Amino acid sequence: QEQLVESGGGLVQAGGSLRLSCTASGRTFSSSIMGWFRQAPGKDREFVAAISWKGTNSDYVDAVKGRFTISRDNAKNTVYLQMSSLKPEDTAVYYCAALQTTGWSLRSNRNVYDYWGQGTQVTVSS
Repeated sequence: QEQLVESGGGLVQAGGSLRLSCTASGRTFSSSIMGWFRQAPGKDREFVAAISWKGTNSDYVDAVKGRFTISRDNAKNTVYLQMSSLKPEDTAVYYCAALQTTGWSLRSNRNVYDYWGQGTQVTVSS
């Protein structure tokens, strides 16, 4: 069983930066694909980024490419999402999730992730 706890959200002006962290308490973090998703009011939860268990592969939704960077530290059981050049449309609750599979092709599918954090609010003002 994994428990995921996000932190680092907050209010920032457009063009600013935030770094989200997600720390896992279980024993399977280092073998899990980790993903970040977000959900804006009235919208479905959408894929933002994912990173493979060794950190050698990463992927991003087109809307954040070049602005967001996902990374992980398996020694600390933590995954990060560095967000730069933030836009008002990035406003959402951000969730981290763990996928306990070697199926990298599944990385953007929210329905297959095994564990989720409680979410952290990111608000970008214009």
